[in-house]
Amino acid sequence: MRNAEIAAALRELGILYELDGADRFRVLAYKEAARTIQDSPVSIEELAKHDRLTELPNVGKTLAEKVVALVETGTIPAADKLKARFPPSLVDVTRVPGLGAKTARRLFDELGVHDLEGLKEAAEREQIRDLKGLGPRVEENVLVALETLPDSGDESDRRLLSKVLAIARELAAEVTALPSTGQVELAGSLRRWAETCKDIDIVVTSEDPAGLAATLAEHELVAQAGSAGDAGTSLLTHTGVKVDVRITPQKTFGDLLQHFTGSAEHNVQLRERALGRGLSVSEHGVAVVEGKKVHTFSDEAGVYELLGLDYIEPELREGRGEIEAAETGELPELLRIEDIRGDLHSHTTLSDGRNTLNQMATAARRRGYAYFAITDHSASHGFGDHVDAKALAKRIKEVADWNQSAPRGFRLLAGSEVNIGTKGELDYPDELLAQLDWVVASVHTSFNISRKDMTERVVEAIRHPYVDCIGHLTGRLLLRREPYGVDVERVAEAAAGNGTMIEINGNPNRRDLNEHHARLAAEAGVMIVCNTDAHGTDTLENMQYSVATARRAWLTPEQVANTRAWRSFAPLRKRAKAAARR
Repeated sequence: MRNAEIAAALRELGILYELDGADRFRVLAYKEAARTIQDSPVSIEELAKHDRLTELPNVGKTLAEKVVALVETGTIPAADKLKARFPPSLVDVTRVPGLGAKTARRLFDELGVHDLEGLKEAAEREQIRDLKGLGPRVEENVLVALETLPDSGDESDRRLLSKVLAIARELAAEVTALPSTGQVELAGSLRRWAETCKDIDIVVTSEDPAGLAATLAEHELVAQAGSAGDAGTSLLTHTGVKVDVRITPQKTFGDLLQHFTGSAEHNVQLRERALGRGLSVSEHGVAVVEGKKVHTFSDEAGVYELLGLDYIEPELREGRGEIEAAETGELPELLRIEDIRGDLHSHTTLSDGRNTLNQMATAARRRGYAYFAITDHSASHGFGDHVDAKALAKRIKEVADWNQSAPRGFRLLAGSEVNIGTKGELDYPDELLAQLDWVVASVHTSFNISRKDMTERVVEAIRHPYVDCIGHLTGRLLLRREPYGVDVERVAEAAAGNGTMIEINGNPNRRDLNEHHARLAAEAGVMIVCNTDAHGTDTLENMQYSVATARRAWLTPEQVANTRAWRSFAPLRKRAKAAARR
């Protein structure tokens, strides 16, 4: 039984418990356990057989017993009992945005709605509006949601890049260690650093394709191995991710890597360009259309050079003008992770972080940063563990004391991630904000206000004299929550006019700004900041995702503020500009 199947069963059981009125902590426990199992790189079935399930985070004894029952019998007795009370199709109703289990239960009890078809019929007959606390607006939203609701099977179709990248790197390392292996590269959307991906592509040169395939088939991450041949093999991981390993001679490695890196649109445009020159591009090489000659390349640069193009970095290969820029020599010198000199969005145990100020600062210094901002949440962000004005004033002194003994060349900044109220107001008085080194302002509450009001809300914060940067502008969570309505173009115009920076949030669940908005903002004259939003020392490595988004946005080091040394970065802050004018 694959991990994805076990996770789906636990997820369903959690929803059934919620329909039955279980407390939210119990429901949350099943959701968290399902996520842990879904993401586990090793076989959950094997762990169950060896009584090792409780070694996993979020999996306790009671929950482990249910997984063992599922593995051994194909079912969970607790789920069977609840399915006798609620039709399994009612679980689908809970997935409709804006409803949830409590509303689904009311629809079931009061209107007899037990599936999506019945839900649509009830909305069309205007029956939902008669239920207390609902109304015509809910009916309208239901009908819109049903038109765009994905198939239930799509939930595990795409994965966050961060969930797949670790598996891909481990498999690539296994291949690289084989004595018969030459070059090894990840390809596809992984190599382009897309936000999500469906599968893993690995391109390899090998003298022993059969041995390579046999080794991978026995790897602990692999649940199932497909047929193998001289051209490659296919695998399926325990997390349900498909892996295609493509094997080629050294002489065509560049051709195969270019082709399978993609994207599809980039390759289509490349082929069209080649045809205009009497050539045909494929994974086998670049062939002369009216002749027998085929040019093959051991590296990708040869493919682009033959077509009269500068080398195009993988992150740019999306069919967005990169071929034209490569022809005219106008491709940007992209930002690199080595260019980043500081991280300006992080959290500690003072709010909802997992590590102390000293632990976070020490970890940042070890990464080679010149400066690092502690930005714990303000008083109204809505998740508890907030920092009131008195606690923030104490933190400012704590940072000052820490800097007294800080290593030379490193500066810790006293900052805050301040929640933006519905009218653009901030949590702290200006006198306190003025004492900070750095302020990130973000929306954490009231996502459902109108696009116009949300835009005005953010613009008002942008105008504030002590707001240095706007955090995770659109509030999206990849594969989980759509961005709220906001006019990014107007926000960018206001930010450029007020000298307010905007971050690319490196949390791999966010990557917000996205690449399109980041490019728009930078072209409007906004200074971009690459941040991690780290809630622990381990997540400081999320800078790689922020930089990846910046590269996909065509950004150069000059367009990113925190590529500068402190003496060059410090004057960019509003408070520094105001002091310079006085």
